[in-house]
Amino acid sequence: MSRLIDIDELAEYLKLKKQTIYNWLNQGKISGMKVGGVWRFDRRDIDTWLRSKKRTSTSGEQL
Repeated sequence: MSRLIDIDELAEYLKLKKQTIYNWLNQGKISGMKVGGVWRFDRRDIDTWLRSKKRTSTSGEQL
């Protein structure tokens, strides 16, 4: 079963301010759903989104 988290939990998980998450929602960068007027996020969807943003160095450069 998926785990829904609220915006406070997501901000803590991503180490971001809540306003950044609201901005990303508005820009369509992340998805969420409103349940009872409160934003909720599926933890698995967030983890999948994070993996899709992962970058690796292919030119041998060190980051």
